[in-house]
Amino acid sequence: MPRRKRVEEHSISPIRVRGARVHNLKNITVDIPRNKLVVVTGVSGSGKSSLAFDTLYAEGQRRYVESLSAYARQFLEQMPKPDCDAIEGLSPAISIEQKSAGHNPRSTVATITEIHDYLRLLYARIGEPHCHKCGTKIKSQTIDEMVDEIMRLPDESRVYILAPLVRGRKGTHTDIIEKAKRDGFTRLIIDDTEYHLDEDDIKLNKNIKHTIHLVVDRLIIKDGIQQRLTEDIETALTRSDDGLVVVRTRGGDEILLSQYLSCPRCGTSVAEISPRFFSFNSPYGACPHCKGLGFISKPDPDLIIPDPNLSIYEGAINPWADTTSDWIKAIIDALIEKYDIDPHKPFKDLTERQRNAILYGEKNELLEIRPLSRYIRKRKIHFKGVCGIIERGYKNTSSEEAREFYYGRYISKKPCPECGGNRLRPEALSVYINGHNIADITNMDIVTALKFFNHLELNGERSTIAKPILKELISRLSFLIDVGVGYLTLDRMAPTLAGGEAQRIRLATQIGSGLTGVLYILDEPTIGLHPRDTTRLLNILKRLRDLGNTVIIVEHDRDTINSADWIIDLGPGAGKNGGKVVFEGNPANLKRSRSTLTGRYIAGADRIEIPPERANITNSYIEFTGCRGHNLKCINVKIPLGTLTCITGVSGSGKSTLVDDTIYRALARRLNRKPVKPAPYDEIKHIENIDKVIRIDQSPIGRTPRSNPATYTKLFDPIRQLFAQLPESKVRGYQ
Repeated sequence: MPRRKRVEEHSISPIRVRGARVHNLKNITVDIPRNKLVVVTGVSGSGKSSLAFDTLYAEGQRRYVESLSAYARQFLEQMPKPDCDAIEGLSPAISIEQKSAGHNPRSTVATITEIHDYLRLLYARIGEPHCHKCGTKIKSQTIDEMVDEIMRLPDESRVYILAPLVRGRKGTHTDIIEKAKRDGFTRLIIDDTEYHLDEDDIKLNKNIKHTIHLVVDRLIIKDGIQQRLTEDIETALTRSDDGLVVVRTRGGDEILLSQYLSCPRCGTSVAEISPRFFSFNSPYGACPHCKGLGFISKPDPDLIIPDPNLSIYEGAINPWADTTSDWIKAIIDALIEKYDIDPHKPFKDLTERQRNAILYGEKNELLEIRPLSRYIRKRKIHFKGVCGIIERGYKNTSSEEAREFYYGRYISKKPCPECGGNRLRPEALSVYINGHNIADITNMDIVTALKFFNHLELNGERSTIAKPILKELISRLSFLIDVGVGYLTLDRMAPTLAGGEAQRIRLATQIGSGLTGVLYILDEPTIGLHPRDTTRLLNILKRLRDLGNTVIIVEHDRDTINSADWIIDLGPGAGKNGGKVVFEGNPANLKRSRSTLTGRYIAGADRIEIPPERANITNSYIEFTGCRGHNLKCINVKIPLGTLTCITGVSGSGKSTLVDDTIYRALARRLNRKPVKPAPYDEIKHIENIDKVIRIDQSPIGRTPRSNPATYTKLFDPIRQLFAQLPESKVRGYQ
């Protein structure tokens, strides 16, 4: 009994931080109650993140990494030990920051939340496969049907009868190779290379995935080989790892025969359906054309010619507008001469042939290049157009930075013509549940997907199999709706998510995991949220706390502060004037405190006064008509100039689409000649009233450690000039 009492006392003991001196923290000591919703607040620069992230999270992460083996630690980023006397009672820490969800285009809302994993499992277990060619429901094939399909090949066709032994698995596979040799077989095809077992010493890299086919027989299609084919197929089926027989022609084409799944009408076969069959990150499920990305990257004429009102000599061809290359200048001169182009005429007024010749070249035409310098000799070339040059450079440039800087800005992503942007191969998109394939589900928004699964009707064994999977799907979808992102589609790419959206998705994922006894640290989760969505978010955070977790939030929001169980207020000022604990306690005591700036604002003693007079709205404005990007419903927007204009609305209402994707991109393209493509709109009116557009966002201002606020703001330039003008600097020759 005493032992249990000690355990219970330890489980509710606070997290004790003693003598924290990270950044501007002034040797502070705080006790943070466990299993509570704790808000760390204070003015900007007072040390909130230094306490929450650079002290508590850093130490929790460091202790976790140190508990791992030396081998495991080499793959993880190790955080420095915070400058602190002691931290006691620290739980395993998880940080959920306000940042983007990464730049990987393969990452989507469904993959981040593991919803796609459960979808793949659901379709693999209860999906009904159909032929991707004729739409007929697929069934298994008999050996006689397999023989008939092979015999339909043209006479004298040379074919290999192959048995798949290994499909995309790592390892040396020595035992499989040796067994094939012992059984009397003489050939294997490994990763599309043919090996002779009697002659070749086969050694495979254990860290690379391999595909191994056993060569059962080599045949020439002709009458009278049906019996031999039957025996070959029987042998292949006994050796195959998944009931498949592969028939490969000399040209490399393959016919896939399955004793399990085959179309009765056209004979098309598919491999055994498994979860990886529906993964666009696996070669077995990904669309072979776009490799599972859902889009292809191609040069965009609208980005190459951002302003068709300009002539060639005025810089209409944006990549070549400021070129100093003699070779490019020679190409321009050759184009002008060959196609009789007026270089002073606006690009839009050129003939269609002239425009196409510049952008795409002409297949059977040679372009005669005349020397402009001694480095260029006269010759004829096959000119593939500006688009061809950019596409070649984009594919062949090894440096990521150079590729994006020189070519990437003229490349746009277009839906894959093969899969229609659905990322999967046709066979995977032909598996249905109640008339919907997996892409139909991921194309839904989260609210619609939840309704679909709540009303999904299944019978018999399919219902029993699907029940636990549906439970997980419905749970995760519900959590996403609760955090206010129900408007997102499941296939929304992670790089396109706002920082707040990504943070709330991570939060929903953590709730779905059901962990207890964890320290969660969040960075201003209410930024950019409408008050309606803030209430939802706070309910989720309280649910996370009620699971038995400690939730620490760095926050300024009034509603969040009032909802906290415990508040730590840092200050009183910023930088060297901050770093002290000016208040610890509950919201009621904070309101009564007059010694803290936060307390005075919460109590209403201090407030931000609303200006009694507003700026005069002049008749000068710009107007956008027909804005219809994403969810915008062909709206018209008139923005007065010389005023502070606020665009607001609930999450997902289209604010970012209007401001970033439409207004900024359209103005940057017209005024700054920036190669960006705005969301669809009809017209900009009165653009002559402005001459420049500048976008300020939350992205980092630089990545080099040599940069600091003084160098970025050019403040350091006059300082250097001042020191260079000192007499001693001149004596020493400093500049």
